[in-house]
Amino acid sequence: MKSRPFLNSPAAYALGMFAMMVPSQAFSAFYSYYYVEKLGLGIGLATIARTIYLIWDAVNNPMAGYLSDRTNTRHGRRRPWIFAAIPFFMLSFILVFSAPGGMGDAGLFVWFLTALILFEGVATILWVNYGALFPELFRGDRLRAKASAVQQAYQIVAVLIGTALTPIVYDAIGFGPMAVVYSVVFAVFMLWFAFSVRENEEARKEPPLPLKEAFRETLKNKPFWIFHIANSFAQTVNGLLASMIPFYAKYALKIPESQVSILMAAVFVSIVPLVAVWYSLVRRLGGLRGWQLALAVYGLSAIPLWFGQSLGGGIAAGIVVGFGMAGFLVTPSVLSGRIIDLDAEKTGRRREGVYTAVGGFITRSSGLISALAFWIVGMIFGYVSGDDPGPRPETTFRVLISVVPLLLLAISFAISLFMKDLGEPTDTTKGLDNKRRAGSGEHGQKIDSELR
Repeated sequence: MKSRPFLNSPAAYALGMFAMMVPSQAFSAFYSYYYVEKLGLGIGLATIARTIYLIWDAVNNPMAGYLSDRTNTRHGRRRPWIFAAIPFFMLSFILVFSAPGGMGDAGLFVWFLTALILFEGVATILWVNYGALFPELFRGDRLRAKASAVQQAYQIVAVLIGTALTPIVYDAIGFGPMAVVYSVVFAVFMLWFAFSVRENEEARKEPPLPLKEAFRETLKNKPFWIFHIANSFAQTVNGLLASMIPFYAKYALKIPESQVSILMAAVFVSIVPLVAVWYSLVRRLGGLRGWQLALAVYGLSAIPLWFGQSLGGGIAAGIVVGFGMAGFLVTPSVLSGRIIDLDAEKTGRRREGVYTAVGGFITRSSGLISALAFWIVGMIFGYVSGDDPGPRPETTFRVLISVVPLLLLAISFAISLFMKDLGEPTDTTKGLDNKRRAGSGEHGQKIDSELR
C-alpha cells in the first residue's frame, strides 16, 4: 500500500478545526456587536434569544451524538454527517450577518433568533462529529498532547483571522459579504480535512449501546461531569473575552474601531508560540495537573485587562491573557480522551459521539452564562445598547472583560480540584489500541511512527 503520511495525521485533523473556527470565531466575537451595537437590538432580547437556543441545543446536541454513534456506512460514522452539514453551515452563517434593514425590535429579534437556531443546529452536527474523531484517531496521552498542540496552533491562526482580521474585512466590504467570504474559506478547508481522514473500521463493527443505556452510562460518569462543568465556566471566558474586546476597545481604551484588529492580534498572535510552552508543561505534569494549572493561570491573566488605559496598555494586557488562554486551549483534549478511554474499558464500546455531544452541550451552555453576565452587568451600570450606552459604559466593559472572567475561572478551578487522577492506560487498553492500529493500515503505521 502506498504510504500517505498526511492521512490521519495531527495536521490533517487540525484542518477541520481551522475550517470551523474561522466563521465560528467571527460569529462569537461579533454577533453581539453586530446586533446590539450596530443594529440596536436590546441586550434583554438578545439574552432571551440565547436562552431559547439553549433549550433547542439541549435536545439536538445529545441526539446528534447518539445518531452519529449509530451511523454505519462504508465512509464511516462521522464523515457522512460532516459532508452533509457543510452547505447548510455556509448558508446559516451568511444569514446571521445578513439581517435586512428597516426592521423594528420585534422583527430583528425574530431574525436573530431564527438565524441563531439554524446556525447553532448545523454547527452542532459539525462539532460533535469532528470532536468524536479525536479520541478515535489519537490514542495515548503523548500522542493526544501532540495532536492537541497542533490542533490548537491551527485554531489560533483561525481565531486570529476570525477576530483581528474581521473588523478590517467588514469595514471594507460589510458584514454580509464578509460572511460569504468566510463561508467559502470554511468549505475549502473542511472538505480538505474530510478527504484527509479515515475512520477506524473496527470501531464501526462494535454494536452501539441502546439509547437509554448509552445516556445512563454517560450521565453517571462522575469524572465526565466534573470535567465538563469546570470547562463550561472556563469556556464562558473564551467567548466573553472575544465578544467583549470590541466594546472594551471603544469604551474603556477609547481607541477607534480601526485599531480593534491590533488589540485582538495582540491576544491571539501571542497564543501561537505559547501553545508549545503548554504542550511541554502537559507532558511533564500530565493531563490533570496541566489542566488545573491552566485554569488557575488563565484566571490570574485576566487581571491586567482592568488596568488598560490605551492601545499600548491593552496590547500588554492582551499578551498576558493570551498566555492563560493558550493553556486552556491545549489541556482539555488530553483529559477528555482519557475519560472516553475509561468508558470504553467499562462498556466495551467506544462512544465518542455521545460523550462529545453531551459534553459539548454542557460546555456550550457557557453561552447562556456569558449572555446573562452581559445582561446583569449591563443593568447594574446602565448599558442597554449602542443607542443607549448609559452613564458608565467604561466600567461596564472593564468588569465584563476582567472581573467576571476572574470569578468564573476561580469557580472552574475550584470544581477541577474534585477530579481524581485518572491514571495511565491499562495494559488491556494498550493491547486493544495496538490491535486496532495494526488493523487500520496507514493510520496504524502513522501512529506507531509518531509514538516512536
